[in-house]
Amino acid sequence: MASAYYEFYRGSSIGMALTDSLDELITSGAITPQLAMKVLQQFDKSLADTMVKQVKNKTTLKARLGSLRTYRLCDDVWTFIVKNPSFKMESNEIVNAPRIKIIACKNGDAIEAGKK
Repeated sequence: MASAYYEFYRGSSIGMALTDSLDELITSGAITPQLAMKVLQQFDKSLADTMVKQVKNKTTLKARLGSLRTYRLCDDVWTFIVKNPSFKMESNEIVNAPRIKIIACKNGDAIEAGKK
């Protein structure tokens, strides 16, 4: 069965560290590549579930007209690149960034519902 979760978090520092560790374990013969894939699939699921259940903060994104540099829809995943956005946090703190990339996708529950 294919994983119903996106692999976005594999590119994070913890995801890359996990991948490096699994590669070392495969090279040394301690685990099989199949087991490593199962571990990565569980990592994808666990991180996606944690983001949905644990992260409750909300923010408001404000961008000037013309600051949306790129937008793309591919395989039900939206990607936006915005220059010079401002974020207003729940605490009313304002956070600025020179450039952000937003990836928006269906959560695991929506993916599973679509398969039925």
